Amino acid sequence: MNYILSPSILSCDFSRLGEQIVQADQAGAKYLHIDVMDGMFVPEISFGMPVIRSIRKVTDMVFDVHLMIEEPGRYIEAFADAGADIITVHVEACKHLDRTLQQIRQAGKKAGVVLNPATPINTIEYVLDKLDMVLLMTVNPGFGGQKYIDAVTEKITAMRSFLDEKGYPEIDIEVDGGVNMSTIDKVLDAGANVIVAGSAVFNQNGIEKNVRQFLDVFEKRT
Repeated sequence: MNYILSPSILSCDFSRLGEQIVQADQAGAKYLHIDVMDGMFVPEISFGMPVIRSIRKVTDMVFDVHLMIEEPGRYIEAFADAGADIITVHVEACKHLDRTLQQIRQAGKKAGVVLNPATPINTIEYVLDKLDMVLLMTVNPGFGGQKYIDAVTEKITAMRSFLDEKGYPEIDIEVDGGVNMSTIDKVLDAGANVIVAGSAVFNQNGIEKNVRQFLDVFEKRT
């Protein structure tokens, strides 16, 4: 299995945003997780297209853009133009999920769908043919630094079985929330292969050191 680390810039020091992204890149992280929050779907407001466009200049990392916004179909083309490579949208936020996923594909980007902890996995059964990735929230969305919800571990395993049974084993399973050195083995054992880590990467221990710790775990499994 191909394991990928996707550090979340929500935990960056924004006065040093470009610098810290470059550090994560040079340490070997392949994806960069970008949480866009609108203050409606989730309580917080983060950032949008101008920030994505500006950081696109400092790295060639895959931009893994997670839209925590109401009716994201309104902005797919704008985020694609800003530099997104993968765009993930919440099933709970889309009135017309199939149409929104089609928009992402038509913009030439990889498409993903996000499920909150309490959302059943069968909500995506009829859009599997339009997906490159499924993101399972392992915390409730909207805030960084939350504790991992243990009940989602079983859901990760169920999602991996679901994708295999439906004939889509190639779809990545990403997890987001509370993943660190204490929980990483748990989510990998359950079947996740794309790992979002925010505070576990962008903290005072050193970004390069933190990234390499995750990559060492991945290497032992390949």
